[in-house]
Amino acid sequence: MPEPTQVLPEVLAQIQALPFSNRPLIICDVDEVILHLIAHLEDYLHARDLAFLKYEYRLTGNIGRRDNGEPLSSDDVRRLLLEFFDEVSHRQDMVPGAGDALNALAQQWDVILLTNLPGGHNKPVREKLLTGLGITFPLLTNSGPKGGAVAALSRGRPEPVVFIDDSPTNHTSVNATLPSAVQIQFIADARFLQTTEKAGYIDLLSSDWQETAAFIGAILQGSNRNQQSG
Repeated sequence: MPEPTQVLPEVLAQIQALPFSNRPLIICDVDEVILHLIAHLEDYLHARDLAFLKYEYRLTGNIGRRDNGEPLSSDDVRRLLLEFFDEVSHRQDMVPGAGDALNALAQQWDVILLTNLPGGHNKPVREKLLTGLGITFPLLTNSGPKGGAVAALSRGRPEPVVFIDDSPTNHTSVNATLPSAVQIQFIADARFLQTTEKAGYIDLLSSDWQETAAFIGAILQGSNRNQQSG
């Protein structure tokens, strides 16, 4: 069983700057959930004679040369991703339905965006892009597994807390740190979705925002019924 994750000091500072609220909370990732990532990254790789070696959730060992399949080193993958975000993060396309679903849910929920960005240096660019797409929720930047940040964000809030992310690593971390969270694994790319096995603690595995919004709406309705019967 993985150990609970601690919140990073720089993330905790961002959380403490948020206004107090006691509304139910949705914590939502950005890449491959609200904004397409994999399709953009694949185009970026192909332009450099690189490719995903398999459609599965790992980058180191899974990005290599198209001609011979030789994987890049972890340092090369890290450098490539930094360059990718610098060059592409201002023009990522929105996943269909994401903005409409989140803005509708925000009538009853607080929505906070929690994204892993290398060094956080693309945050203003990302905020500008999201705002232009009509998505104006607070954006927090994290690095590494997200369990500690999710637990800190939920502190003092009523349940339910919903966590939406594509990464198996982040979901494992949240399950270890805040097992009461409702966990939705959202993967926009159909190929990566198809190769992802649904873990036992994942409440919904989806690539469709209409399905996801309906699932979240039913959570709150169920919670309200339980409070009334209690």
